[in-house]
Amino acid sequence: MLEGASSRRILGIWLRVLALDRWRLGEGLAEGEGADARPLALIAETAHGPRIAAANAAGLTAGAQAGMMLADARTLCPDLAVAPSDPAGDLAFLEKLAGWALRWGPWSALDPPDGLLVDVTGVAHLFGGEEALLVDARTAFARRRLATRMAIAPTAGAAWALAHHGPDGAILREGDDPVQRLASLPVAALRLDGDVLTVLRRLGLKRLGDLDGVARDALVRRFRNRRSASANPLMRMDQLLGRVPEPLLPVLVTHAPLVQRRLLEPIRHLALLEQVVRDLSGDMERVLEGRGEGARRLELGLWKVDGELVVRKVEMAAPSRTAAHLAGLFARRIEDVDAGFGIEMVRLRAPWCEPLDLAQGDLEQAGEEGEARGTSLAACVDRLTVRLGAEAVRRPVPFASHMPERAQRWQEPLAPLKTSQGVSDFKIRPLKMLDKPEPISVIYETPDGLPRRFRWRGATHDVLRSEGPERIAPEWWRERGAVRLRDYYRIEDATGRRYWIYRSGVVGDGRGGVPAWFLQGVFG
Repeated sequence: MLEGASSRRILGIWLRVLALDRWRLGEGLAEGEGADARPLALIAETAHGPRIAAANAAGLTAGAQAGMMLADARTLCPDLAVAPSDPAGDLAFLEKLAGWALRWGPWSALDPPDGLLVDVTGVAHLFGGEEALLVDARTAFARRRLATRMAIAPTAGAAWALAHHGPDGAILREGDDPVQRLASLPVAALRLDGDVLTVLRRLGLKRLGDLDGVARDALVRRFRNRRSASANPLMRMDQLLGRVPEPLLPVLVTHAPLVQRRLLEPIRHLALLEQVVRDLSGDMERVLEGRGEGARRLELGLWKVDGELVVRKVEMAAPSRTAAHLAGLFARRIEDVDAGFGIEMVRLRAPWCEPLDLAQGDLEQAGEEGEARGTSLAACVDRLTVRLGAEAVRRPVPFASHMPERAQRWQEPLAPLKTSQGVSDFKIRPLKMLDKPEPISVIYETPDGLPRRFRWRGATHDVLRSEGPERIAPEWWRERGAVRLRDYYRIEDATGRRYWIYRSGVVGDGRGGVPAWFLQGVFG
């Protein structure tokens, strides 16, 4: 019996050729229906050229292997057909399958890149036993034309090992001896990194049973510096046997609010499209209000008669569900839409939502249409973002650094502050700070080192008044040892203009030659 996992049951599902199956589904082909008749490989672009990510049965027979360069594979199989791989699409497809697999248990988790783990504890009797549950799951995946291997065990590690390296449909029951049942499996069943597997094979440890015959202290000494589970065979073995828990992150299925209009007649004019968008915005407002949420991102999909799909997206600074505001944001995004022969369906979707409580509206309405007086800051930011672009609307915030050019960063207008360090009240800083300090040429210098006349950007300035110095030492944890300290002065020239200048270094500090002068900012 597995230690600490006697009552838990995990269904491990391995989609053996997930990338190829998804490609077949996209091409409308079933396994064996022209898909495996010719050699095929899915390739990924790398710095050294195309590399094979997956190959079908005919491609494997011809010599194409995963990880092989495409040029080498073409040498073995000149008629090898290729298609681009899509790891991000495969992961998104796997996430959808994880939500679909909740029909067999209360929660499911991803086992990237091609596996699922489903908790089937206490639900097998609903299917007539664990054997019948496996049959039902295998039939459901086969109906979706997906090739799988499955197993049920008390731990996720044991379920994964049996699904990948054991007989298909294997069941490790509570009363079974796991060491004996799993002893014949290869060490690759422990989900280890490739370099660790190479080390184990060189040591003659090729099966899980071989690890049981080695003193634990010897393995601890050999892998004591391996902190991650995938690099430590002892940790993986303990997880497989249930001696230590293995955290799993369940997939939470969320349904994005969606409203749509199927039009009786295709529309081609902007005015009609704007009216449809206003109607959808009103529908979305009611849906979001019922959920107690506000949208942060909206996607407007336009289906044309010729089959083309046009998507427009907007992202808001704060959660919102006001129909007039939503429609106004899309007004500029749909001006350049070419309707072609007409648009027959319009869909509005909110993939990113946040909680938004009900609020008392303004009792005094302005205008016949009931538009509220005034504009909120979030609405103003959204309108500016739509007009100017997402990167054009930012606000300065303090940053944890006492160096002037690093003490400020730019971030989204309504995002919370990312640092608790504020600007000290007693330190006076210029209103205009230069992005990079500019050197100035000192023409006349007093004995104490303060310039009385300097040249900056082609103009000569006579210093009438000065205040300082304020010494700022370099940040030793960021800078190299040759960086010099700074002495800052607030000065005023003969025309009344005030500047913030500093001297980089002092005479005899051993970090360079003569100190240099720079202008950092301008007051007023």
